[in-house]
Order: sequence, then C-alpha cells, then structure tokens
Amino acid sequence: MSPPILWLIAGLILCLMELFLPTAFIELTMGISAVIVACVAWFVPSLMIQLILWFVLSIVLTVLLRRFLPKPKKFVMQESREAKTLTAIPPGEAGRVVYEGNSWQARCEDEQLEIAPNQKVYVVGRRGTTLLVLPEYLVHP
Repeated sequence: MSPPILWLIAGLILCLMELFLPTAFIELTMGISAVIVACVAWFVPSLMIQLILWFVLSIVLTVLLRRFLPKPKKFVMQESREAKTLTAIPPGEAGRVVYEGNSWQARCEDEQLEIAPNQKVYVVGRRGTTLLVLPEYLVHP
C-alpha cells in the first residue's frame, strides 16, 4: 500500500477512535493531521518529512482546539447552605452529610469540633469532593 493510503487509513481510524474512547479531542486532532499528511504525501515522498509534518500539525491543532473548548466551572459557595449529617464527623476527620439530596464526604471547618449524626449543619466551602461544614449553633447562635 502507498504511504498516502496508509496515512488516510490511520487518520480515519484515529478520528473514529475519538468516538469510542474520548480523549479530549487529542485523537481527533491527530486523525485530522494524518488526513492532511495523506494529501501532502502524494507530493512529498519523504517519510521523515511526513512524520515531522504530522507531529507539528497534531500539536498545532491540539493547541488551537483547546482555546475553543469551554473551561471547567469552579464550584463557588455563594452562601452557606443547609445539610444534615449522616454519620458523626470526628475532630479532624471526615464523615458523611446529605446535601441537596446527595450523600457527600464532609469535614468540619473547625478541626477541633465533633459533630454528631443527624445534626443540621451548614456547608461553608468545598475542598475537592469534600464539603466543609459547620454546626448550626456556630452559624446561627
């Protein structure tokens, strides 16, 4: 098989792989680059130049595409919100709370306090997937 046909097949396979194994469009940009190199390969027979062109095009297309992807939103607590403890939250350790209908891992913002199960707490922040809570009596004395 000729190099342009191989580049075309490789490009189509990479583009199809993006459908089944999402990689944030990396495989797609590599596939599009391979299709472009397949067109150029008819005129430039050097495999080394084709590989360099594919590599450069893949990087350029990836960088350009990243600019157009939406940036992930950050979780920002706008105000304290109510939650209820499912388990005890020992001092400096994690427990579980129900917040907006879902069970979350939670820690007390004040690492010296212990919070009992079935207590009303307020979510005051988040660290990764762990909510930071304070007992109701500290937020609303």
